[in-house]
Amino acid sequence: MELRQLQHFVAVAEENHFTRAAQRVNIVQSALSASIRALEDELGAQLFIRSTRQVRLTTTGRVFLDKARAALEAVREARNTVAAMNGLEQGTLSIGTVQSLPAFLDLPSLLARFHTRHPGVEVRLCQGSTTHLLEKIRSGRIDLAFLPLCEPPVGITTTMIACESLVMICALDHDLAGRDEVLLHALKDEPFVDFEPNWGTRKLVDRAFLEVGIERRSVFEVSDLETLLELVARGLGIALVPETIAEARRSSLNIAPIGQTEICWELVVAYAAGDGTSPYPPDNAPRAFLELLASANSFGGGLQHQVNKGHAFETGNSSVSLS
Repeated sequence: MELRQLQHFVAVAEENHFTRAAQRVNIVQSALSASIRALEDELGAQLFIRSTRQVRLTTTGRVFLDKARAALEAVREARNTVAAMNGLEQGTLSIGTVQSLPAFLDLPSLLARFHTRHPGVEVRLCQGSTTHLLEKIRSGRIDLAFLPLCEPPVGITTTMIACESLVMICALDHDLAGRDEVLLHALKDEPFVDFEPNWGTRKLVDRAFLEVGIERRSVFEVSDLETLLELVARGLGIALVPETIAEARRSSLNIAPIGQTEICWELVVAYAAGDGTSPYPPDNAPRAFLELLASANSFGGGLQHQVNKGHAFETGNSSVSLS
């Protein structure tokens, strides 16, 4: 059954005349008659009683008319909805973030600007770990996510927002305190305070030690930044964190850069890979948001701009997401 057959059927039913109906749908009468016969054959039922003077609906035809009108109205509504979404008059934008997002990104401000531009688009926001958010992107439950990531998995496109080096932090009275820099080899026997294994920062640290063939001791695994910093400040272990985080706690923690090895913590925006014809997602709402993100003055002209020391965005908030 084709859409045009329903249009032809409704026209004949409303006009009660094949010639007028043919003029209404702009086809010849013989083609209209053939279309109605094919529809009746497919349904296995007679829809019209035909005579030389008039055409009228059968009982089955009257019931089918209601359904045909409803189907055509549903198609019209669907077309209008698509047109509205293409024009960003309506739709949804689902965004995910890791926790405590961040000094690098003023997301509330970006969302407010997007809402001002496209008030008909409903914006949704959720939080989770890097692994959890990537799963949501793959399944289509969210359009994009802000998260730390070393290498994008298959099917995921990422664009760097900021890059910052990890530094070692320890208690002020720790044996490592006061050093200008530390080597990873010097940390192999130290107890570490780490994030949980599925957190992006934890994976980054694990990979750095694996690449140089060093085993380390992880004695604490936590799921929030404040607990990690407090455990380190109490002398219960050391940790590797982005420099901005460390500098915000300089009064209670000792900070030392990592020598000979640079461990870059990257904040990216991730979304499902497209068909290769465009770097942006196929749907208009996430595409418009990414274009807004790319045009933000804080980026210095574009998402591809890599910024050292984590100053891709200028805000007063020193919080950085590490999950």
